Amino acid sequence: MALILLVEDDRIITAALSRALTDAGHVVRPVGRATDALKIVTDERPDLVILDLGLPDIDGTDALRMMRSVSDVPVIVATARRSEADIIQLLSAGADDYVTKPFSGGHILARIAAVLRRARTQAEEQPSAITVGDLVINPRQRRAELGGQPLQLTRREFDVLAYLAERVGQVISRRELMNEVWNQARIGEEQTIDVHISWLRRKLGETAAKPRFLHTVRGVGVMMVDPR
Repeated sequence: MALILLVEDDRIITAALSRALTDAGHVVRPVGRATDALKIVTDERPDLVILDLGLPDIDGTDALRMMRSVSDVPVIVATARRSEADIIQLLSAGADDYVTKPFSGGHILARIAAVLRRARTQAEEQPSAITVGDLVINPRQRRAELGGQPLQLTRREFDVLAYLAERVGQVISRRELMNEVWNQARIGEEQTIDVHISWLRRKLGETAAKPRFLHTVRGVGVMMVDPR
């Protein structure tokens, strides 16, 4: 059983899909607007999202990118778009899978099972804790402590910190972080990385001029260093 957020503004499709999902043992949370979906993703942490692209308030692809900025919840996009370029754009924006309309209840249930299975496997493969000096990161619980004190990190700050901590001593480029953490590769947006690194440094009690954990390699990227 999973808590599934169904983002669809067509009442007939919502009713039919909700019935199929409920009959399969899932709990369904239907909404018709992207803004409501974003709030639920943040507050209620569903296990999976089915996202229609033709929403009345925000374009579905933009809604997907906004969702990805606050959560790593698995997302299946339901779309009438069938071109290869459209599908590539959706996957690049952060979709885990997609179904093209019209689709059967059995089809979407099979996709849901596959995506949830992959998500569970990935969670199980994560290390229970990563220790770098007096910094301890728990990827499974999504918690981080410095000197025994919890760090208040946003989702994206945690993702960046964990990615770097898993690669201590390696120089990681901004492009790699954009690709692997943001799941995006759009040129011109790498400055977003600099902003998040700056916020992380502040919370880690360091500065670019006096780094402790996060060392900038000019013209290349950033490297996590064990200060011990």
